[in-house]
Amino acid sequence: MIKKSFFPIIKVKIQKSSIVRQFIRYLLTGGLAFVVDFSIFTFLLYSFNLHYLFANMLSLLGGLFLNYFISIKWVFSECKRNLENKQKTELTIFTIIGFIGVGLNQLLMLLMVGVMSWQELFSKIIATALVLFWNFGARKMLLFRFKKDI
Repeated sequence: MIKKSFFPIIKVKIQKSSIVRQFIRYLLTGGLAFVVDFSIFTFLLYSFNLHYLFANMLSLLGGLFLNYFISIKWVFSECKRNLENKQKTELTIFTIIGFIGVGLNQLLMLLMVGVMSWQELFSKIIATALVLFWNFGARKMLLFRFKKDI
C-alpha cells in the first residue's frame, strides 16, 4: 500500500515542477552530447594520439553545439527564450557558458590526470558530471528563466 500511494505523489510533483522536468531533459540531452563528446575524445586521443587536453577541448565543442540545438527545441521548450529575437546573442551567451564549462572541465582534467594521476577516461566522466550542474544552472538562469505565457 505504501508504494501505491508514494509513487503517484512523486509523479504529480514531477509533472508540476517544470524545473525538474527540464533537468531530466537536460540530463538526457547532456547524455547524448556526452556520447558525442566522449566518442570524439576517445577517437582523437587513441587514433590521432592528441594530447588529452587538446582532444578534450575539441570533443567538448562537438557536444556544445548539439546541446544548444536540443536545448532550445526540447529541454527549455516551456520557457521564454529571453533572447529569442537575438539568436546570435543567445548562441553567444550559450557558448560563453559552455566555454566556462570547458575551462572548468579542462581544470578538472588537469587536476585529476595531471596532478592526481587518475586514468583519462575515468577523469573525463567525473569532470563532465560536475560541469553539467554549472551548465544547466547558468543557462537556465540567463537564457531560459521564465515560463512562456500561455
